[in-house]
Amino acid sequence: MEEHERIRISGVINDVTFTNPENGFTVLELESGDELITAVGVMPELKAGELLELSGYWDFHASFGRQFRVELCEHKMPASAGDILRYLAAGGVKGIGSKLAVKIVDKFGENTLDIIENDPERLAQIRGISPEKAKQISADFKRQFAVREIMISLEKYGMTTAECVKAFNAFGVRAADIIKRNPYALCGEGVDFSFERAEFIADQLPDPPDNGYRLQAGVLHVMSHNLSNGHTCIPREKMFAPCAELLSTNEDTVDITIDELIGSGRLVNEFIDNREFLFLPHIYKAEKSSAERMKQILRFPPAGRKAADREIDRIEKKNGIKYGDLQRKAIVTAIERGLLILTGGPGTGKTTTLNGILQLFEDDGLKVALAAPTGRAAKRMSEVTGRPAKTIHRLLEVEWDKHDRPQFSRNARNPLDAQAVILDELSMVDITLFSSFLEALPIGCRLVMVGDSDQLPPVGAGNVLHDMIASGIIPVVELTEVFRQAMESLIVENAHRIVKGEPPKLGVRDKDFFFMRTDSPFIAAKTVSDLYVARLPRAYGYSPLDDIQVICPSRMGECGTNNINRVMQASLNPPDASKPETTVGATVFRTGDKVMQTRNNYDIEWTGPDGDGTGIFNGDIGILRKVDFRSRMAEIMFDERKAVIPFEALQELELAYAVTVHKSQGNEFPAVIMPIIGVPPRLAYRNLLYTGVTRAKKILVLVGSQSQIYSMAANDKKARRYSALKHFLLVNEE
Repeated sequence: MEEHERIRISGVINDVTFTNPENGFTVLELESGDELITAVGVMPELKAGELLELSGYWDFHASFGRQFRVELCEHKMPASAGDILRYLAAGGVKGIGSKLAVKIVDKFGENTLDIIENDPERLAQIRGISPEKAKQISADFKRQFAVREIMISLEKYGMTTAECVKAFNAFGVRAADIIKRNPYALCGEGVDFSFERAEFIADQLPDPPDNGYRLQAGVLHVMSHNLSNGHTCIPREKMFAPCAELLSTNEDTVDITIDELIGSGRLVNEFIDNREFLFLPHIYKAEKSSAERMKQILRFPPAGRKAADREIDRIEKKNGIKYGDLQRKAIVTAIERGLLILTGGPGTGKTTTLNGILQLFEDDGLKVALAAPTGRAAKRMSEVTGRPAKTIHRLLEVEWDKHDRPQFSRNARNPLDAQAVILDELSMVDITLFSSFLEALPIGCRLVMVGDSDQLPPVGAGNVLHDMIASGIIPVVELTEVFRQAMESLIVENAHRIVKGEPPKLGVRDKDFFFMRTDSPFIAAKTVSDLYVARLPRAYGYSPLDDIQVICPSRMGECGTNNINRVMQASLNPPDASKPETTVGATVFRTGDKVMQTRNNYDIEWTGPDGDGTGIFNGDIGILRKVDFRSRMAEIMFDERKAVIPFEALQELELAYAVTVHKSQGNEFPAVIMPIIGVPPRLAYRNLLYTGVTRAKKILVLVGSQSQIYSMAANDKKARRYSALKHFLLVNEE
């Protein structure tokens, strides 16, 4: 028989050895006649004992030998009593084991499956099956076949197994009918299709869906797009043109559609300074509730303590240090008022101040929790305080609902077991996470928030730190004095010059801040590669993967992350027969690559030295250690956490030899290389340059155009970000 000749085989599943729930890729053993066959392919929701008819071809895998590659899988339910018994005894239906299977089939024979599906109450006649258990058995049986029917009905539109399961969870057994009537329902919570994918399905339907569904989905798509750009709200009039263009309609129709969405509660409107703004409901709730919680803390502060100054004197004497005036003010505010935003640039003593606050909290017998937005930021916080710190997600004990949306075990009903919380890197925290964090604070809990207000706003929606400072109602201490020891660092000195709008000192030798001038993007990219691969490792003993990070203002161009990542990968991790690789879109992921997670994924499980957990988050950097084609899984080490993810989740990764400034937030690296040449005008701002410079702990090398560096330092314009936290904080306060 020729290789790849299409044939059909049938048999009974002996064992399902592997299944990937994300895409339905399955490896199973099939009894076909007297032969035990290994079959591989997309075959979702299978159980041992089922009858299958498979279409496909024979193939030979270098590691696993002869396999049957499945192109089409047809399910045939067992008909005889013996086959039904085998199916149920193998765990074909949740809740039925081998002993119970014998009892059920003995009683109902060939009618067993019909009774499970249509008359489950009769199962309660059997000892060991309660009426409630009978319902659960029937529900699981129906779910299996409902998902299969959905897949059969919708596979032509490219829906994966995981997406069909989500559709079933969202819409139930009528999922296929609902989607065919209104494919834009897939854009809602629980399935979260893009508008473009819903449009693709709509275009293929025999009967076009109601245009009202399309109009409303399009408007919500534009709202979500603005959310992904950091806006929590958008002026109503700014929605008209992009929605009209997307939907090929007029602005009046968009206006009417917006009113319909407000009327149905799918959009919320709020007048701010006599201008109407639109919100997605969950974002509106997050901003408003965050403001209300902060005002509650201000109205009912924790019990203050007296004589804070005397206690600070004691700590100074004990630790042999002398706090500056602003440091002292910050400690007093934290102790006496129980609420503080502590901000300041590098070298201003934020860490020293924070440790002073922490020591006084502990001297008072308070149980203190430390948290930061990312794993690396939490690790750094632990190192500088000598106390354990967690990511905000771990602190709040993240879990998931049936739609795979994050839910936090710590909330208003189950607050944190802490009397004081210190939250670092506040500039990175978006409004939804901040709202969940505030909700979990117990009444009377002290709160210290630390951040650098001159850095970029968070990747997610909102402008939490900036809005709270701008409101003027929350205690803020900004540390401005740069201590002499810190000022010996040219990184620190130039960071402060940039903040002031002054040109950084370039061309100074024998320091920690270096500049390599070129006006050629091509030469700049080559210089960056040479520095990363050879020069810095040779001069300082740094590991490219562990110690050096290239940080770029943009993704595009010769000196953007896309190109530099390709160059770095070719130099550091070229193709090799011993390094399995897979391609996702235009990106090759190869064993040994440095990668970054680009969106929060709460589902990914990991193991680490301190236990197991779930969730890998936007900005987490790791090393791809293993690519397994048999299981279609990849193993990645994120610092000390080992995560195993399906190939489909690789689309949430990108190569990380070079990352954007935005993605570098919250991280620090021993050495940073930053190309500054050909920066797009929309990114050529002071806070972007400042944020990139302050990612370096020991060595910073700028490569590129002196004039562009100077112009970025001088440009204090910031990309406009619409948010309403300040508004809600000031409502009824004036």
